[in-house]
Amino acid sequence: MQQRVVQVGFVIIAVVLAVLVVRLFQLQIYDGARYRKLAEENRFRIIKIPAPRGIIYDRNGIPLVENVPYFSVSIVPDSLKSLDIDRLASVLGLSVEELQSLIARAERSPFVPIRLKHGLDFNEVARIEARKSDFPGLFIETEIGREYPLGKVAAHLIGYLGRVPKGQASSPEFKNLPPDAMVGQWGVEKLYDADLRGTAGERIIEVNALGRELRLVQQRQPVVGKDVHLSIDVGIQKAVEHSFGEKAGAIVAINPQSGEILALESFPSFDPNVFAQGISGADWKELMESKKKPMLNRVLQSQYPPGSTFKIITAIAALEEGVIDPATRVNCGGGIAHGSHFFGCWKKGGHGPMDWHDALVNSCDVYFYEVGKRLGIDRLHKWAVAFGLGRETGLPLMKERPGLMPNEEWKKERRNLPWYLGDTYISSIGQGAVTTTPIQMAQVMASVANGGRIYKPTLIKGAYDPVRTVALKPDTVQRIRKALHDTVAVGTGKNAFLPYVSVGGKTGTVQVVSKTSGLKGEKYMDHAWFVAFAPTDAPEIAMAVFVEHGGGGGAVAAPIAKTAIDAYFGPKRRGGRPAEKSVPSRAAEQEAGSAQH
Repeated sequence: MQQRVVQVGFVIIAVVLAVLVVRLFQLQIYDGARYRKLAEENRFRIIKIPAPRGIIYDRNGIPLVENVPYFSVSIVPDSLKSLDIDRLASVLGLSVEELQSLIARAERSPFVPIRLKHGLDFNEVARIEARKSDFPGLFIETEIGREYPLGKVAAHLIGYLGRVPKGQASSPEFKNLPPDAMVGQWGVEKLYDADLRGTAGERIIEVNALGRELRLVQQRQPVVGKDVHLSIDVGIQKAVEHSFGEKAGAIVAINPQSGEILALESFPSFDPNVFAQGISGADWKELMESKKKPMLNRVLQSQYPPGSTFKIITAIAALEEGVIDPATRVNCGGGIAHGSHFFGCWKKGGHGPMDWHDALVNSCDVYFYEVGKRLGIDRLHKWAVAFGLGRETGLPLMKERPGLMPNEEWKKERRNLPWYLGDTYISSIGQGAVTTTPIQMAQVMASVANGGRIYKPTLIKGAYDPVRTVALKPDTVQRIRKALHDTVAVGTGKNAFLPYVSVGGKTGTVQVVSKTSGLKGEKYMDHAWFVAFAPTDAPEIAMAVFVEHGGGGGAVAAPIAKTAIDAYFGPKRRGGRPAEKSVPSRAAEQEAGSAQH
């Protein structure tokens, strides 16, 4: 009996030993690699070091952004088990509910620190450092943030930073970024984010059981992002900052010899600094719900009838198609009747007999009604499309709207109606269904200035190639430049005249409601346009100015263009030879009201 007990005891011991051996094999051999990794991760902690973003400069080397240090406080997730939420909330200056919400929303990985508060000032840092020993796993990080010293100036162009949305965090584009990293979310910051961002570094530290750092094991320095040199001249943008007042609108300027964007400003604007360390929900809601739409980039995303600025295309098409010659005269008696409709000229008493040059300088509607009739909508459509209307310009800043250049086919498809002569009349002066964006009109003016070359707009200095060429006769180019020069020298655009540089331009005033409607108030006021280039003999800048519900183009938009052109040429050209002057044959007929067209 005693022998049997001994045998059973040996069997039990053998079984226990076998279980232990199997378990040891599982822990040390089969699962050994996994547990060794967990042990190392418990002892070592990897902290990502964000890379300083590259600086964005204007074409003259002026920095448009700055990198500034800021502090944040985070906690290791392992420390949450014994965390005194009430005391920590008091130290951080947060409510208990806010702190609990931050912890609940965080990614619950034992190795990813939870960001509790960012943008700490020095007093907050000192207070947290003094109490840090009470909260194992709590630590202060120094990060590099973005500051926009120009404030609202060029905000639609430069853009802003934001945290990577959770839905995008796992994409290859963002896989090596530190938690809560700020990336470009709009404008140039987004467009060139991959270059500006650089490469994050790493700090590998050894920690004890309480999460306190014992020593630095290894450190890999971050790689600073690449600088970006834009084509814009920020001096132009600063000069026009207050020109729009409380009005909405846009200004965009292009180098006609390259397609480089020299200025791009949309009003009203916003301050990108509110996004620098993460915008609050309340601030974001205010921006999104504002009736003034400060986040709308009107340069690219708003479509408006171009008004009389479109007469440039009508005038060129008429000469190129041979439906008139420069001496062709049309008598303007204040309007023309067609069926039961009367198509008036902006000058109620009429301009009298007008040739091509005088009609463009005086912006005579009746002359261009007749030109449109002789051209027909299909030929007018052909030339408008050739100059880039009805299509995106290709500037990759954000999604553009294409505008619209209607024709018979469009009206039949969209409205199931035939095209009437009256449609041609109003289209020939840039009204009716014709719509354009400010950047399209600036591109039109640039191609007129350079003789027909159309460039894809670019934001990078020195990066350009012609996209296509509009075949224009040399005489047409010379005549259009002369007429636009005279429009500014003594015509409807005289509010853009500068004594030291010759400016060519065209005004436009777009009716929002019929003048017989009797409706009053700002929202029923006309839209104001002015397109220009300078100098007229060797153009360096072309632009479009649009003021929403601004009134007369010559009275409101032309002075803004003058300010912008002066800001571009003034510092380097003031004191040079005076601009050449020319007087059109009917200049004496100009009156104060002509500034509206």
